[in-house]
Amino acid sequence: MILNASGRTDIIAFYSDWFFQRMKEGYLDVRNPFYPKQVSRIFFSSVDAIVFCTKNPIPLLSHLDEIKVPFVLQVTLTGYGKDIEPFVPDKKKIILALQEVSKKIGRENVFVRYDPIFLNKKYTVSYHIRSFRKLVASLAPFVSCFIISFLDDYKNVNYHQKELQTIPFKEEDYKQIGIAFSMIAKEHQVKVQTCAEKRNLTEYGFSKGSCVDLSLAYRLTGKSKWKKWSARKNKFCECVQMVDVGVYNTCGHFCRYCYANYDEKKVSENRKKHFLDSSLLIGRLEQDDIVKERKS
Repeated sequence: MILNASGRTDIIAFYSDWFFQRMKEGYLDVRNPFYPKQVSRIFFSSVDAIVFCTKNPIPLLSHLDEIKVPFVLQVTLTGYGKDIEPFVPDKKKIILALQEVSKKIGRENVFVRYDPIFLNKKYTVSYHIRSFRKLVASLAPFVSCFIISFLDDYKNVNYHQKELQTIPFKEEDYKQIGIAFSMIAKEHQVKVQTCAEKRNLTEYGFSKGSCVDLSLAYRLTGKSKWKKWSARKNKFCECVQMVDVGVYNTCGHFCRYCYANYDEKKVSENRKKHFLDSSLLIGRLEQDDIVKERKS
């Protein structure tokens, strides 16, 4: 079993103490987001590897020695300012923390997501090229792969159109980004790829891959038989099956493009229900919950 921690919220940034407390306890519980009374119990003894996804790896630094299974770190790091990512920490501090993690776990286990790319009058193609060049120059010795994707039409994106003011992509925009990003990656001898995108930019030199493909899963676990992550509805996603242990509407970054906070009014309410001693990320087990062990 591969844990994803997490695509539904930023566990490292906001709930790292809980996660590593659960690791010490040996298990955690996850509610089914569509059938809340169904709870999966996951024992860490059944976990083959962990994929940590975060915008802020700083809290991970104090917990690295506690992780006893193979893992990789994926850090979303963009060129957007506080108008788009109001509560993401200073990017310079994030870069320093990412570098420190890389020194301890190896650059082959660190990935940066320049994600998602959207365009408006401020964040132009030229802006993104400059931002990506600066990012790669500072992180190439510490990162094995840079992953990009383009903005999708989520509920929260529509809600924040006043701030985003997005402009539709033209084919020329894809071409400029594809050529420039590929050239920058080649100059710094790093890999660049898209993630679950119809426009994968391979014609401009991007690698074809997934965030966690079969080769990465095999490298981490030594196991070769992994199913496709069928729960992901994006038909372009080729990731292996993982178990996401996060909860939607609980991330405190409030990024204007976020898909995981689809009801921002609930975020503060949900975060008040987070208890360090609970087996659940949000709330506690109730008498009528149906708890079943999640098998490998």
